[in-house]
Amino acid sequence: MAAKNTFFAKIGAGLALLKTLGAWGVFALTAIDSLAIPIPLDALMAGYVYGNPHRAWLYCLAGALGSSLGSLLPYGLGRAGGELFLLKRIDHARLQRIRDRFEKQEFLALMVPSMLPPPTPFKLFVFSAGVFEMRVRAFLLAIFTGRLLRFAILSVLTIKFGPQVVTQVKELVKHHPGVTILGVLVFAALIYLVVRLMKQPVKEITEEIKHAETEEAVVGPSVGNKPA
Repeated sequence: MAAKNTFFAKIGAGLALLKTLGAWGVFALTAIDSLAIPIPLDALMAGYVYGNPHRAWLYCLAGALGSSLGSLLPYGLGRAGGELFLLKRIDHARLQRIRDRFEKQEFLALMVPSMLPPPTPFKLFVFSAGVFEMRVRAFLLAIFTGRLLRFAILSVLTIKFGPQVVTQVKELVKHHPGVTILGVLVFAALIYLVVRLMKQPVKEITEEIKHAETEEAVVGPSVGNKPA
C-alpha cells in the first residue's frame, strides 16, 4: 500500500510540475496521453484555460500539436507490423477491401474520433491509420484539426461557465438550458457520425478478426493460410 501511495504521489507531483510549465506542460501532457498513458485531458485543459484565459488559444494549439506528435508512436507500430498482425487472422483479399474503404474517408475517419472524449477508441483509429499507410502529413493534420476543435470548444465553455463545466453538467442544464440543448444536439450528431465511420472500416476489421478466430477455433486454420 505504501509503495502504491508513493507511486501516485510521484505521478501527482509530476502533473503539478507540468502544470507550471504553461503551454509546454499542455504539450507534454497531451503527447503522453496519445503515446499510451490515459490522462484526464479535459479537466486539465479546463484548469489551464480558467487560470489564464487570455492564453487559451496557445493552450489549444499546444494541445493539438502534442496529441498529433504523440500519436506517431501507435501509428508507427501499426505501420511497421500491424498488417502482418491482421494477415494472420484475415486473408489478403479481405484486408485489401477494408483498406480501399478506409482510404476513401481516411481524414474524417481519424479527425472525428480525435474530437471526442473517452470512451471513444481513439488509439484504435490511430493504429488502423498506420496499418493502412495513411500519409503522415494527412495523419498529423487530421488529428491536429480534431484536437484543436475539441480544445477550442472546451476553452469557450470554460471561459464562459468556469472549469466546473467538465464535471457539473447538472448545473449547466439548470442555468443554461439553451446552450445545453445545442451542445447535446451537436454531440449526438458527432456520435452518429462516429458510429457510421466505425462501421467502415475499423469496426469491420474487429468483426473480421473475431470471425476468423472463431472459424479457426472450430475447424482449424483455413486452407488459404497454409504454406504452399
